[in-house]
Amino acid sequence: MDWLHDLVFLSDAGRVALLGVGFILLALVAMVAERRRGKRARIDRVGCMPWLTIFLAAAVIGGGLLSMALPALLQG
Repeated sequence: MDWLHDLVFLSDAGRVALLGVGFILLALVAMVAERRRGKRARIDRVGCMPWLTIFLAAAVIGGGLLSMALPALLQG
């Protein structure tokens, strides 16, 4: 339960970093889904999810959040 206490009393930079990591994980899931869609047997079947757009948006947002949070986290 100590991790829960640390999570509740996390600094603002820590919360932004966690959100950035979440967006990076979403980007990785979208990248895997895009690769699976590209390698399927019947390529003529149209998918309804814009995985590339989701990947790019999540990667840019996640990278931006992490780049803003890391200097504050490194200072302590």
